[in-house]
Amino acid sequence: MSKQERWSKLLELLAVDGRLDVEEAAVSVAVSQATIRRDLDELAEQKLLVRTRGGAIAHGVSYELPLRYKSSRRVSEKRRIASAVAELVGEGDVVGLNGGTTTTEVARALVLRTGGGVFERAENFSGPLYTVVTNALNIASELAVRPQFKIVVTGGVARTQTYELVGPLAEGVLNQVVLDVAVLGVDGVDPQLGVMTHHEDEAGISRLFAERARKVILVTDSSKIGKSAFARICGLDRVDVLVTDSDLGADAAARFTDAGIEVISV
Repeated sequence: MSKQERWSKLLELLAVDGRLDVEEAAVSVAVSQATIRRDLDELAEQKLLVRTRGGAIAHGVSYELPLRYKSSRRVSEKRRIASAVAELVGEGDVVGLNGGTTTTEVARALVLRTGGGVFERAENFSGPLYTVVTNALNIASELAVRPQFKIVVTGGVARTQTYELVGPLAEGVLNQVVLDVAVLGVDGVDPQLGVMTHHEDEAGISRLFAERARKVILVTDSSKIGKSAFARICGLDRVDVLVTDSDLGADAAARFTDAGIEVISV
């Protein structure tokens, strides 16, 4: 098991109970307690958990998402999805992230990749490992302190319910950039209706993320597949990859594959 995989597993265990014990974690991950202690120390440096005597607890910080996003529902699935998405992003890529719990986990998975020593820097490459363009204030806050990331925040009017920036100011920035990859979190995906979210202003910004990207990756747990929401973001013809959890049924996966979308279930 690689260091990155080990870190992802530790965070997944932490998401279940809210705390980790070094001895139990060592058994779960099948490494020594000394290795677990080093891992927890490094994850604490990345501000992804808080070290305690004999283990760690989940990080509670002021820039967490609002109450309706703090539920622990399907956290392990979202972290597996995020880890898979991070594998699809290359060094030096310009990555667009809209707001939401799953895209927040994608941001954290990218941190794990850089902190876990996944990349060996090219000899002449000294810039940031990633450029992240986002309209999500919480994602920008988490990544801004990390020198391996260049952060571009769209500007705009903040929605208190989601911490997303929307409106003409956000559109103005997105119209001036080109993205290698747009990673979109959504509230509903339907083979006929396309990709949807609950609020029309957020849908407009997410649509622009998709339009400005060479590749669009849709990230959602399977509970949102086949569901509809108020505002349409785009049709499935604009989506290149769907990353979801393993509860996605074979028939549903086939419908997306038939639409020309690569489906990754984790």
